[in-house]
Amino acid sequence: MGSGVAEPAHAKINLSLRVSGRRSDGYHELRSLVVFAGACDRLTAAAADELTLGLTGPFGDLLTGEADNLVLRAARALREATGVTAGAELTLEKNLPVASGIGGGSADAAAALRALMRLWGVALEEEALAALAASLGADVPVCLGTAPALMTGVGERIVRLAALPPFWLVLANPGLALPTAHVFRELAAPPLGGDPEEGALPAFVTLDDLAAWLRAEENDLEAPATRLAPEIGETLSALAGTVGCRLARMSGSGATCFGVYAREKEARAAQQVLAAAHPDWWIEASPAIGVSGSG
Repeated sequence: MGSGVAEPAHAKINLSLRVSGRRSDGYHELRSLVVFAGACDRLTAAAADELTLGLTGPFGDLLTGEADNLVLRAARALREATGVTAGAELTLEKNLPVASGIGGGSADAAAALRALMRLWGVALEEEALAALAASLGADVPVCLGTAPALMTGVGERIVRLAALPPFWLVLANPGLALPTAHVFRELAAPPLGGDPEEGALPAFVTLDDLAAWLRAEENDLEAPATRLAPEIGETLSALAGTVGCRLARMSGSGATCFGVYAREKEARAAQQVLAAAHPDWWIEASPAIGVSGSG
């Protein structure tokens, strides 16, 4: 492919996800504490006359490189916003499961925006870039960065957090793709009544502080997703049963679940135990990035 620029597209993990209600436009108001995992897709962009997309990686054959792919939509939107006429040869190494609740497509689109701004030597003001990202999908703006964040509204209001205590994650997907729209339909959230409470987050000095707060929170999509895909319950039980797991929860709309661990050694051991018991699952041990003491 020649020389180019590469950007990681890190898995987005919803440590908590509360749904306040359904708005009149059909979207849902939410509040979610988000971190990013070291596990990632990788997007490479090289100079070319036309815009093209090639797909590689273990999950590449589940996607299409056709014009409606979110990566190509992001590239076209950036080109229109900046007046660039050049093309790019894009290659997406798809390492994360598809439609799995960890923001893979959104992270890929955000990585494409970052890579192409570097390749084409262009930049957008922060607000313009955020608006462009939001036009592609509710999760794309938060994926432009990798710092922990509190998302509110439909995901468009983002407060980056200075730091969280360091921890490791084990991500596990039982081989399911679960469309987000199906899960929200199963949730059947009531109409939004008034302005949702937002409130400030407490200070998380230690992982115990964070884990205690998370246990008091929930992922409101976990129950409806589990009704649609009972394998999620099995995945959560398997994670919760590993040594050192502080919390087991589903991310986003599923079906990927995660366990929180204090140390790499515990996470690696849990990954091995789960992989031996469930060889057909996708399982990845990964640090939470952008937190204290992480890269």
